[in-house]
Amino acid sequence: MNWERLAEFIEQHPFLLWAGARIYGARRKLATAAMSVLVVMLAYHVVFAANGMVAYQRKRAEHEKLRQDILRLQQENNRISQRVRELKSDPRAIEREAREQLKYARPGEVVYISPEPKPQSSTATAQKR
Repeated sequence: MNWERLAEFIEQHPFLLWAGARIYGARRKLATAAMSVLVVMLAYHVVFAANGMVAYQRKRAEHEKLRQDILRLQQENNRISQRVRELKSDPRAIEREAREQLKYARPGEVVYISPEPKPQSSTATAQKR
């Protein structure tokens, strides 16, 4: 590098010398400001990024919900499996199922089926008021 040419250039542009001195004098303030910006950016990333704390809490709540769903479905599966075993082996369970679903009756029995109640509309209730 040609130092003489650099010295001439700086002499021709005193503003560069003044700016350099100001920057050199403020180097601690600039370093502190730069580190502060870096810390703020890092904190924002830790909290709000794709794998940050907010996403972690959301995924943890979803995991808990899924775990409860799995437990509920396992219990339902066990109940249905028990019912299937009963229907395969227990004649009383088969008879009960036939009576309930197919409305079968033994000889001499009479099956009474009550009509389903009509749903009350909310507009009729509002008109009575």
